[in-house]
Amino acid sequence: MTEIQNHVFENGAQLADTLANYVTEAINAGIAERGRASLVLSGGSTPARLFQQLATRPIAWADVTVTLTDERWVDETSEDSNAAMLRRELLTGEAAAAKFISLKTEHATPGEGETACAERLAALPVPYDLVVLGMGTDGHTASLFPGDANLGPALDPDTAQPCIAANPPGAAQARMTLTLPSLLSCRRLVLLISGAEKRAVLEKALEDGPVEDMPVRALLRQDAVPVDVFWAP
Repeated sequence: MTEIQNHVFENGAQLADTLANYVTEAINAGIAERGRASLVLSGGSTPARLFQQLATRPIAWADVTVTLTDERWVDETSEDSNAAMLRRELLTGEAAAAKFISLKTEHATPGEGETACAERLAALPVPYDLVVLGMGTDGHTASLFPGDANLGPALDPDTAQPCIAANPPGAAQARMTLTLPSLLSCRRLVLLISGAEKRAVLEKALEDGPVEDMPVRALLRQDAVPVDVFWAP
């Protein structure tokens, strides 16, 4: 099992400020080492405050490439689009100079778009300098959901696919998600969660049980990269 570091904060504002500094350090280290950096971020409501803070940090944004851990198969005009949220909260001001790679292609379904999406992701410097993931109350992370027909291939440590279509049971939209090997192709991995409920879910995920029941266990049980958990009430 990987090394897990827990970072606990009194509130979300304190967490966002500290994590923004952590992300800035990772990006600047990547730029210093190879002249460019890659950043993989989660969508959803929890990271928004982080993105707002990060947009103000002293970073050579023109040397940074950003993508998402997963995306709903909707246009950016939809309020459900992670890309739209990222552009609104992070890619503003000087941060707008960053290169953004969208996981959403022009294809009708994510399954049809897998090859095109993989070609886009090939432009990212690997290993990624940092991956920031979230977690749902069902134990999913990125769009690796319990019960998804593609969960097995997505979690396969030997898959060469960087991304795969996801159809979470009961979800309103199909999605594109990075596969487990792609998510783990990084120097640093952050799991960002908030609230007592998700803290309890994390504790359960650390217990014995099938990975398929709580896919976040795949991150917690791997030994390729350490995991930093950032949590606030």
